[in-house]
Amino acid sequence: MKAADLRDLTLEELQAKKKEMADELFNLNFRHGGQQLDNTARLGQARKDLARILTVLREKTGEKQ
Repeated sequence: MKAADLRDLTLEELQAKKKEMADELFNLNFRHGGQQLDNTARLGQARKDLARILTVLREKTGEKQ
């Protein structure tokens, strides 16, 4: 998932993607804890995707930390 693609989405679509990615990350962490995760690289990729989504959301809302 590229940041440029995320910037084309609306706020509502980004919020939906954020929820979807957070759920996926939870499931991956759960499966990793139970040693049932085959592709452990997907865990890091999901974290980075969630971070990209959050970054674009902050950019669009103008929020500062």
